[in-house]
Amino acid sequence: MTESGAQLFARLEARRCLKDIEPRLFPEDGGPDHGEVVELYGTEGTGKTELLYHLLCRCVLPVAAGGLEVDVVFVDTDYSLDMLRLVSILDSRLNAGTHTHAVASEGGSGPALSTSSPSVASDEAALRSCLARLLVVHCSSSSQLLLTLHFLETSLSSRPGLALVLIDSISAFYWLDRCEGGASIAKQEEKLSKCAELLGRLLRDYRITVFATCHAIRRSYSGPSSSSASSESDRPYLCRPWQRLVTHRLLCSRQEAANNMAAAAGGGKEQRKQQVFIVHSTSSSRTKAYRSSSFCVTEGGVEFV
Repeated sequence: MTESGAQLFARLEARRCLKDIEPRLFPEDGGPDHGEVVELYGTEGTGKTELLYHLLCRCVLPVAAGGLEVDVVFVDTDYSLDMLRLVSILDSRLNAGTHTHAVASEGGSGPALSTSSPSVASDEAALRSCLARLLVVHCSSSSQLLLTLHFLETSLSSRPGLALVLIDSISAFYWLDRCEGGASIAKQEEKLSKCAELLGRLLRDYRITVFATCHAIRRSYSGPSSSSASSESDRPYLCRPWQRLVTHRLLCSRQEAANNMAAAAGGGKEQRKQQVFIVHSTSSSRTKAYRSSSFCVTEGGVEFV
């Protein structure tokens, strides 16, 4: 049975907006809207993947546990997706939601909640429900990434609940493509440019939101100051078609050791040991909004400080 244009429009209009995916990350004018792209940029070990896990969990968790209850596609190009870590974070968030609900129930006159096997079965069912909203795809080359995006169109057509695509990372094949492209810049950027153009069409047609990590690369710089060198390392280097897609940029870094200890001076011993990460959020909107936030990584996932 074919779908009419009116039916398709009605279904796509129902796709969830993710402007409130994480208010602590984005400026007051909100996070990414329908059809927008967020790039998480930084060197290795600056918390980019942990932030993706945090956003992923926020989306697949049920509303009762503080989630958005939408479907997510995770495109793993670095083969670094840690499912055990992801399940651990989900389990922690689900338990926190259950505990909050149990504390609220204690104020009433109803019976105490049981912690018997039916409760365990319920927890497992909730976890399975969360994971059912997640589709994971692995890619080992730019060509596979392009094929994945073509396949994604089928998933988007059949799953109106699919609102978020995570790519970790969009820069995974940068050096491989440069090597295969030879001396021609156009050849070096050809595959990623095609991926960006196809992704741009999916953004327009299906109104999804995309978050993608991008690894910072070291580039030689002979300037008068270290601050200039730092800004040079933060400059986008991927092909122009990709840069044109990016509407929000999250610059991720690690807090210096001395500042890290000072920031956690009021906390306990365990808090002082935790590495603090900093995220500077910028937007390409007319307001040029800006926000800075900090977080640390715990067993239960990202915690903002």
